[in-house]
Amino acid sequence: MRIETDIKLDFKDVLIRPKRSTLNSRSEVSVLRQYKFKYSPLVWEGVPVIAANMDHTGTFDVAKVMASHQLMTAMHKFVTLNDWVNYQKTSPETLPHCFVSIGTSQEDLTAAKEAFKVINSAFICLDVANGYTQHFVSFLRQLRDTFPDKVIMAGNVVTGEMAEELLISGADIVKIGIGPGSVCTTRYKTGVGYPQLSAIIECADAAHGLKGLVCADGGCTCPGDVAKAFAAGADFVMLGGMLAGHDECGGEVIEKGGKPFKAFYGMSSKQAMTTYYGSVADYRASEGRLVHVPYRGALENTVLDILGGLRSACTYVGAKQLKELTKRTTFVRVSQQLNEVYSHYQVGEEK
Repeated sequence: MRIETDIKLDFKDVLIRPKRSTLNSRSEVSVLRQYKFKYSPLVWEGVPVIAANMDHTGTFDVAKVMASHQLMTAMHKFVTLNDWVNYQKTSPETLPHCFVSIGTSQEDLTAAKEAFKVINSAFICLDVANGYTQHFVSFLRQLRDTFPDKVIMAGNVVTGEMAEELLISGADIVKIGIGPGSVCTTRYKTGVGYPQLSAIIECADAAHGLKGLVCADGGCTCPGDVAKAFAAGADFVMLGGMLAGHDECGGEVIEKGGKPFKAFYGMSSKQAMTTYYGSVADYRASEGRLVHVPYRGALENTVLDILGGLRSACTYVGAKQLKELTKRTTFVRVSQQLNEVYSHYQVGEEK
């Protein structure tokens, strides 16, 4: 056993220090990025925000809204091949913005081979809770050999040396985050995790040295956190809870106390495992929670709010393009970010 005593930081622990700017308006800021990848020959351009591959947010209806603003969606891994085929018939233009999510069994690999015979997507999300196992690394190598031209995003990990391992083993993008998600209970159940801001900083530094990219997955609670993730060096930011509760999300509207809500749960929760596997296996524990999120209407409004906050953050430090944000950022450690004296009385727009 050993103890690391240097300070590790989360989004709540810092603010971005403002700097002189020649920008006159948020409208002058471009949040588009263009990326080349370590292995895939694809060149992609868009807004590098991804809807998480959860069954509430990784849906085709969410994908349509995200794609209309040049954002991406990671479809959840239980979408059927028939669903993909039917969707392609009606909305083929959004598919280049969708990740196909898979697990790490040989059955998953076989299914992926069959799926990509008909699915017109260039992106794969290899998704597990624990990206530190040798099995995961070995499967990633096999996946790269099978799909040499696809963009592969793999994770999750939180340390620089493992980000390097995944990049060397075939990942174009490494997904960063263990336990920060709003409906994840991994830290509670296992005691394992890493503060998300420090994880992004350390993994981005390691990945960029190998010409790889990182995706910050989890922990963002507001547009300011999204800005901090990009400022910390994330190339992509994946959002789940921030996009939950909308019309386009999975699940029905629930009335509680005369107010509308939508159910939202982690993909390692009892609810998810019961839905897709029939039960929680005896050898494991549920590592997700079920919550009822206040109904939030159209996703379009939230997407515009996130993009507006991101542009505004760039103007505060004089970044005319999103790619300049991390170069122009100085983080200031704080003990308090928000004045919440009236938070209990708030009506309408979220703080």
